[in-house]
Amino acid sequence: MEGGEPKRDIAAAGQPACLASAAIAALCASGIDEKRRLTKQMADRWEARQLSLISSRASHLVPPQRPGRPVKPDLVPPHLVPRRSIRSEKGMIALLHAIAHIELNAIDLALDIIARFARLSMPRSFYDGWVMVAREEARHFGLLNDRLADFGAAYGDLPAHDGLWEAAQRTGHDLMARLAVVPLVLEARGLDITPSLIRQVGETGDTQTAEIFHIIYEDEKGHVAVGAKWFRFLCHKRGIEPAAEFQALVRRHFRGPLKPPFNDLARAKSGITPGFYRALSPSGN
Repeated sequence: MEGGEPKRDIAAAGQPACLASAAIAALCASGIDEKRRLTKQMADRWEARQLSLISSRASHLVPPQRPGRPVKPDLVPPHLVPRRSIRSEKGMIALLHAIAHIELNAIDLALDIIARFARLSMPRSFYDGWVMVAREEARHFGLLNDRLADFGAAYGDLPAHDGLWEAAQRTGHDLMARLAVVPLVLEARGLDITPSLIRQVGETGDTQTAEIFHIIYEDEKGHVAVGAKWFRFLCHKRGIEPAAEFQALVRRHFRGPLKPPFNDLARAKSGITPGFYRALSPSGN
């Protein structure tokens, strides 16, 4: 493992002994505050070199098929999730709730990629990247939930759908497929739509919400870049052309085309050029 052994591989009292078990503990937490606390604790201990990647005591652990979640929100088909104009208070609450649900899924997906692929011989910096992503997604959720509270609302007040987790779990068997679908399709979509969303929210005069979305947008560029870096790494290691492999994996594991408009500049800065994704759009260019 790149970077040598951690300074300490002994679990503190009541704490997981390694990164894999810490990620699983956070994944399994059903309370949102507990999930965020355990994610931050995992990140702090990993960055302080207080955790090994995986210990013999954790060798039998596997990630759950579904993450721990609170009783609410109710999960419904996507067409039953409410959509309203953001120029009304109810509409802004619905938007914040929908984005908070995406960010909660993103916490769990980052934790899952750490735990699910901990036994692969990836460099330490691979796990550094996903620990950073998990920490930042937990922060995003906190910002959104706090903003919901400003409107007298909370996460769980509205229904949500389970499409993100279902899409990702179709790739649990293959790291390259997971990287293709989660950061390079699902998170990259955020780069396409968030600038417009920031403008629309700003036009309502809600600068506080617009600033939260701006923070998320800037961080998501880095998350897509982590995915692109390691997708290219694995392609190079296996002698595979990255764009062609990306297209093959998306066609195999992702339902439906990639919908324009595309934020080509932000995507390129994050490591995915138009040659990756435009052939997968309805127009093919």
